Amino acid sequence: MMMTANSNLRGTTLLFSKPFFFFPLHLPRFYSKIVDSHFNVDVDDPKLLLKSLRQQCKLGFTKAEHALPLFHQFNSLRPLSTIVDFNQLFTAMLKIKPFPPFATVISLSRNLHFSGLRPDLYSLTILVNCYCRLGHVDLGFSVMAHLIKLGFRPDIVTFTTLINGLIHTHHLHHAVRLLDKIVKLGFQPDLIVYGTMFKGLCSIGNNAGALNLLRNMESHGHCMPDVVIYNTIIDSLCKHQLLPQALQLFGEMKTKGIPPDVITYTSLIRGLCTLGHWKEAEDYLTEMLQNNILPGIETYNMLIDMYCKEGKVDKALAIYEYMIKICQAPNIITYNSLIDGYCLHGEMHEAEKLIKLMVKYGCQPNVVTFSSLINGYCKSGKIDKALCLLQDMPLKGLTPNVVTYTTVIDSLCKNRRLTCAHQLFKKMKTQGVKPDVQTWTSLIDGLCKSKKIDEALETMEDMENNGVVPNIVTYTSLMDGFCEAGQLVEALDVFSLLVDKRLQPNVYSYTIIIKGLCIKGLLRDAKFFFKKMEDNGCSPNECTFNTIIRGFLDGKDIRRALEHVSMMRSKGFAADNLTISSIVASLTDPSVSDADKYMLKKFFEI
Repeated sequence: MMMTANSNLRGTTLLFSKPFFFFPLHLPRFYSKIVDSHFNVDVDDPKLLLKSLRQQCKLGFTKAEHALPLFHQFNSLRPLSTIVDFNQLFTAMLKIKPFPPFATVISLSRNLHFSGLRPDLYSLTILVNCYCRLGHVDLGFSVMAHLIKLGFRPDIVTFTTLINGLIHTHHLHHAVRLLDKIVKLGFQPDLIVYGTMFKGLCSIGNNAGALNLLRNMESHGHCMPDVVIYNTIIDSLCKHQLLPQALQLFGEMKTKGIPPDVITYTSLIRGLCTLGHWKEAEDYLTEMLQNNILPGIETYNMLIDMYCKEGKVDKALAIYEYMIKICQAPNIITYNSLIDGYCLHGEMHEAEKLIKLMVKYGCQPNVVTFSSLINGYCKSGKIDKALCLLQDMPLKGLTPNVVTYTTVIDSLCKNRRLTCAHQLFKKMKTQGVKPDVQTWTSLIDGLCKSKKIDEALETMEDMENNGVVPNIVTYTSLMDGFCEAGQLVEALDVFSLLVDKRLQPNVYSYTIIIKGLCIKGLLRDAKFFFKKMEDNGCSPNECTFNTIIRGFLDGKDIRRALEHVSMMRSKGFAADNLTISSIVASLTDPSVSDADKYMLKKFFEI
């Protein structure tokens, strides 16, 4: 029976030419010279010595060096200690934190092999674990092959060790296959094994594999999934925006009598908020509270952050006040989300009040806090105040990051303060902060808007020389600069270059080209690009419609202008002030025919 079982198991192992004990790790030469001060035992009394050594193994070690003298003394006993004593020693060594001496245990095991002491299943499983933890899973399988050859039958611990090794070395598909095989052989993995497997599959986004494993686990029946396993899959599904599947699994776990916990609800609420399903998120929060499951600070922070990003700062503040009421102390993440929410809407006075409040409660502002404030001041047109904050950061022990610098540089460029922007750009580089594509693009856009096209081109060349690849926004800024300078041919050349760069033109790219064509009176070409963007799956926005409508009005093509007004209305867009002014101007323009004026009046019911 044993031989039959072992022959079945051989199919699960990877066989290698070298036996396991030839792993190239060596016992430190100094181990036999180390003397531990704890050992004052009379070596003439072997029984007393053995008892003391065993006791020391039970107490454990803080360093591998403390265990080596014990190994030496165990190995010097005559008759030689049993393999059980050495197993106890190795087990104690592998509990040393934070870095268990796996390589040393392997070397000591090799030494035992040459001493002629026959290993048992436990000692060989220890070896499998050591190889797997060192990332040498292939050698772990080699040990198992040797184990079978010696007549032992691997147990669930051996297989679990190998499965964990495969997972940690990113061989998940092999781990799944091995798990399936051992289940068919009659072994029963526990929740820890399955939990590790689910965590590994979800960490690489293999949600289909995780769901398939869940069904297999349920069909095997010996170990049913618990709330931790369901949480792992639901969280992964929510992170990958597979909300229907997550909600289905949520309903399934409740049907099976597995009560959701705070982690389950937090994952679902995050997933719903990410997709903008605010009402459903609030419903699940209510359900959570009704089930007497109190949200943790992570849940509150997530809701506050989501509400702030959606512009619902009042709701975020209500959650903050509720946290205070129930004595749930807000942390730096809570305050940063609220401050960012206020700053995004220009409510700098409220943001400043919150800064004082967080300091009062012992929560010190960090780089994120300052970056939000700086962004808020820039958006409010208070660039000098933003600059002052940027200069104050090092005084408070904080180093501005690339986002902080880019925010200020972008604002300076938009306000035509290019000299100051370049000075700050140089400063960030001297401070060791590497400009990213957004930083370079801000400078290029500022130069283009100031009609310094040559400097913009030089800056782009510097950007590429520094290993930063321009993106669609960079090229769009350059096209806009060429169009504003009346260099339409050059703008079209840049547009054509996007294909070579494998960049997809966006709505802004098309709108800029359409605008440039309209300015030149090339309305047929403008209409061609308008149609081309739709054919390429890029829907015109309100700005695109207004741009081409004004082009047709300026070109006295009233019929096509009104056609596009109808199209714009059907999309839910409205004419902007410039377009309205163009329509009014056409009604009083002597070069516009009476028939066209009549058509305009009738269309707008003027």
